[in-house]
Amino acid sequence: MIGLAHFFDNEVGGSAHGLEQAGLTPFGREVVARLESLNMMIDLSHASVQTIDDVLVIVRRPVVVSHTGVRGTCDNGRNLSDQQLQRIAETGGLVAIGFWSTAVCGESVEDIVRAIAYTANKIGIDHVALGSDFDGAVRLPFDVADMGQVTKGLLEAGFSQDDIQKIMGLNAVRFLEEMLPA
Repeated sequence: MIGLAHFFDNEVGGSAHGLEQAGLTPFGREVVARLESLNMMIDLSHASVQTIDDVLVIVRRPVVVSHTGVRGTCDNGRNLSDQQLQRIAETGGLVAIGFWSTAVCGESVEDIVRAIAYTANKIGIDHVALGSDFDGAVRLPFDVADMGQVTKGLLEAGFSQDDIQKIMGLNAVRFLEEMLPA
């Protein structure tokens, strides 16, 4: 799995945090084609709006957004629009909701669950996963030892046990099984 950009624009394309907010460069288009020919997973986290849109026009394989938020619950330039959500789902892709305040516009389990529910309602439960960002770089409302809070929040929001299992990991496992070589 490879991301196309992180905190800066680069020779492949624009970053959500970059100055230009540009899309894929001609070289970036070659990179995406090569990644697909190698059966690599493309992670659109941190990519600019235009880079995401450019990638979604040319990919033929599912993409992943490993840690993100959605504009429907938290409107900012890093988060995905409804149209992007739909196009990612149409690829067979996966959207993993982050836990930090910029992703979900809050610092509570309820804020995280609201973003998960919004995403599931827009694109279907099979395209939603957790994208906590437990890497120590951002402040989160709890650590991995308290993940049961998310399960409890999803139960309280009315999700079925089957749907919660998908969100909590089965969707990610399925995605990886489909995308990784046998």
